[in-house]
Amino acid sequence: MDTSERQPRKQGWRFVLLALVLAVAISGLVRSLWIDVYYIPSESMEPLLGTGDRILVSRTAFTSEPIQRGDVVVFDGRGSFAPLSSGKGPLVDAIAAAGQWFGLTGSDTTYVKRVIGVPGDHVQCCSSEGRLTVNGQVLEEPYVYPGDEPSKQKFDVEVPEDRLWLMGDHRSRSADSRGLLGAPGGGMVPFDRVIGRPVQIIWPLDRFAEVPRSVQAEPSKNGQ
Repeated sequence: MDTSERQPRKQGWRFVLLALVLAVAISGLVRSLWIDVYYIPSESMEPLLGTGDRILVSRTAFTSEPIQRGDVVVFDGRGSFAPLSSGKGPLVDAIAAAGQWFGLTGSDTTYVKRVIGVPGDHVQCCSSEGRLTVNGQVLEEPYVYPGDEPSKQKFDVEVPEDRLWLMGDHRSRSADSRGLLGAPGGGMVPFDRVIGRPVQIIWPLDRFAEVPRSVQAEPSKNGQ
């Protein structure tokens, strides 16, 4: 093969490589600013989100509307639900981050939970009916996994400024704010750790569906 034949092939490979680099760069920009992809590694948010689901997460969902009770949020749990450092070393962390970026694995430090208490709320478990109360009123929770109790663990918390009290929908399978009551921060997650809101299940295809924001965790007007 002469030099004239090699040159077009070499240029072709350079073009492909450049296209791949640009695609990754653009994807990274989109995912860091607007929308990201996350893998659900557990059953803690069933029936809304199942183990193995891949979800699109809007990073701008809460820029125009504030976080409300009932919102499902994706958040960085470092410093609250998880240690600030994994302790596994930079190489292992980089490999794990790559798997998470491609949506192949879950994250040990990224969580999906539902907002039960916002700043100023007094959240308790449980009422005489065995249900959660917020500011003295029974909380209506149609999203809780069928057959689960609102919580087997009793608690009585005041949510401070710029913090959230978060719980999973599958209460018997969820490690959430309840399990961190004795830890620094008392299970509360800072607002600035919220990454965004799930808006779409994209995989598996038989579960392809929008994740609605219509269900709000509101105190009942009829119960105490």
